[in-house]
Amino acid sequence: MGFIRTLHGDIAPAQLGVTYSHDHIYCIPPYWAERNDEDLLLDSAEASERELADFRAAGGHSFYDATAPDYGRQVEVVARIAQRQHVQIIATAGFNKGFLWSCKRPGHNDTFAQWIEHSPLDALVEHVVREVTDGIDGSQYRAGVVKCGTGYNMISPLERKTLEVIVRAQQITGAPMHSHTEMGTMALEQTQVFKTLGLDMSRLCFAHMDRNPDPWLHRQIANTGAYLSFDGITRIKYHPEHIRTQAILELCKRGYQKQILIGGDFARKSMSAHYGKGGLGLKFILADWRPRFIEEAHEAGFDGEALLHDFFIANPARYFTFSQDSQ
Repeated sequence: MGFIRTLHGDIAPAQLGVTYSHDHIYCIPPYWAERNDEDLLLDSAEASERELADFRAAGGHSFYDATAPDYGRQVEVVARIAQRQHVQIIATAGFNKGFLWSCKRPGHNDTFAQWIEHSPLDALVEHVVREVTDGIDGSQYRAGVVKCGTGYNMISPLERKTLEVIVRAQQITGAPMHSHTEMGTMALEQTQVFKTLGLDMSRLCFAHMDRNPDPWLHRQIANTGAYLSFDGITRIKYHPEHIRTQAILELCKRGYQKQILIGGDFARKSMSAHYGKGGLGLKFILADWRPRFIEEAHEAGFDGEALLHDFFIANPARYFTFSQDSQ
C-alpha cells in the first residue's frame, strides 16, 4: 500500500485530509535576505504558528510546504510549530529556480549556482535522494516531494541539469514531483525534457498554472496526465478571481477535475494576517474562497462541493502518495 511522507512520519493516504497543495509557512530565502527584501522573509515562528492555527481552525489538516533549500527551508522550526498545531506538513527536497542561485548556500562558501555547476549529476541525485530517504540536513525529518523549476520563458543550462536530477531522484524514490513554472511559462518545454528522461507524468504537478490562465495550455498539460496546481488565490494583482475559477471549470468541463490541486503559495508577510501587514491569511482559501467557488461552480452547472472534495482531499491523497516499491 502506498504512503505519504510527512515531517512527522509516513501516513496512509486516507489520513491526509483537507490539504493545501502549494504553500510556505516559515522560510528565510538567502536571495531575498541578501537584498533586505523583508516582505519575502517569513521569519517569525510565532506569527507563522498563528497562521497554522487559523488554517487548522478553518478545517485544514495538511499542506505541502514547497520550500526548497534555495528558498530558505527551515525544517526544524516548521516541524516544531506544525506539531504543536496538529498540522501535517509535507516537505521539499530539490531546487526552485535559477535566478535564486547567485546567493551563497547557508553554511557554505559557494553559491547554489557554483554547487550545481561543479557537482557531478550523480552526486546531486544522491543528495536529493538522501533528503527523502534518510533526512534533511542530517535531521530526522524527511522530504515527501522532490522539486525543480525554471525561469520566465526560458530554461537555463543549470536549470536543465536540475530537471534531470529531480527526475532521476523521483524515479529512485517514488516521491511525487513538483515543478515551478515562472508565471506559468515553460510547462510544455519542461514536459519535453521529462518525457525524454522517461518520467511517469502522473507523478508530476506543475505549479502556478493560474498565473497563465490559458485554457489551451492547461488542456495540453492535463493531456500528459500531470496535475495542475492553481495556487495564486488572493493575488488579484495578476487578474480577477473569476479568471482562475473559469480556468478551473474549463478543465472540469473536459473531465480533468481529478488532476487539479489548490494552494495559496503563501510566501509574503503582506499575505499574512499575523505579520502586522494586514494580509488575508492562510485561512482565506477555506474560509472565504471556498464558498465563493461553490457558488460559481453551481452557476456553471457543477456540484461545487464534489469538485472541492477532489481538489482538497481526493486529488492530494493520490498525488502525494509515493509509488509502489518506493523507499
